[in-house]
Amino acid sequence: MSDVFGLSGKTAIVWGGGQGMGEASAVRLAEAGCDVALVDVVKERAEVVAEIIRGMGRKAIALGADATKEDEVERALAEAEAALAPIDVMVTVIGMSGWISLLEMPLAEWDRIVDLNLKHFFLTARAVARSMHAGNRQGAIVAVASVSGLTSAPMHAHYGAAKAGLVNLVRSMAAEWSPLIRVNAVAPGTIKTARVLATPEREEMHRDKVPMARMGVPDEIGKAALFLASDLASYMTGQTIAVDGGWTSTFLMHSRGGMGVQTLNENAAYRKA
Repeated sequence: MSDVFGLSGKTAIVWGGGQGMGEASAVRLAEAGCDVALVDVVKERAEVVAEIIRGMGRKAIALGADATKEDEVERALAEAEAALAPIDVMVTVIGMSGWISLLEMPLAEWDRIVDLNLKHFFLTARAVARSMHAGNRQGAIVAVASVSGLTSAPMHAHYGAAKAGLVNLVRSMAAEWSPLIRVNAVAPGTIKTARVLATPEREEMHRDKVPMARMGVPDEIGKAALFLASDLASYMTGQTIAVDGGWTSTFLMHSRGGMGVQTLNENAAYRKA
C-alpha cells in the first residue's frame, strides 16, 4: 500500500501524549509510520502509550515534562531528538477548563488557565520550529484548540479566551513560518475522556442539541490531527477545523426535532473540549 499520509519514517513529538486525545493522536501517527516521542506531565502515562507504539513496530520514547515551563520544554525536545531523530511532526494536546463566572474569577485562576491552554503552545511550537528551521526541514505542527475558542464561552471565559488566542497564534505562526512549516489546529467539541465523563445528563444533552446526537471519542480527534500532519493536508496552513458533531454549525437553541429551551449557563456546562 502506498504511503498516502507521507509520514513513513518521520519522527513525531506529542505533548500531552499520555492519555485521551494525545494518546489517540500518537497511535494514529505511529500507524502512519512515525516514530513518536511522548511527553506528559506524568511520565508513567506516557510510558504506557510508548509501549503500545513499540508493540506496533515503531520506536517510541516517554518523557516527563511540564509544557508551561521553558526549560522543561527545551530539555524534553533535546532528549526526544537525541533518542529518535530530528522532529518532523508535532502535536500538542494540553489544556483544561474551570467553571466560574467572570465576576467571581480570581486573577490567579485566570492566569492558571491561560498559561495551561495558551502558553504551552507558544513554548512547544517555538522550540520545535527552531529545530526545523535549523535543519531546514519541512514540518507540520498541529494544536488542539476547542470550540470554546470559536464561540462565546460563558462560565469558562478564561478557557475560551485562551483557546481563541491559540487559534490566532496558529494563524500567526503559519504566516511567519511558511512555506517551511505548516501550522494548523483541531477544535474539538465535547469528547469523552477521563476528565469529561459521559454522564447520562451529558449524553442526553448531546442527543437533543448536537446534530450528530452524541459526544465524540478521542480517536476522532486523533484522526483529524493525523490528517493535518499528513500530506493529505499539504496545502493547508493557518486553519482550525472543528470536530464537534456539528455543534458550531447550529443555532444556540437548536434542538433535534424542534427549538429547545436552555439557558446560556446550563448550555455552557457542556461546552468543554
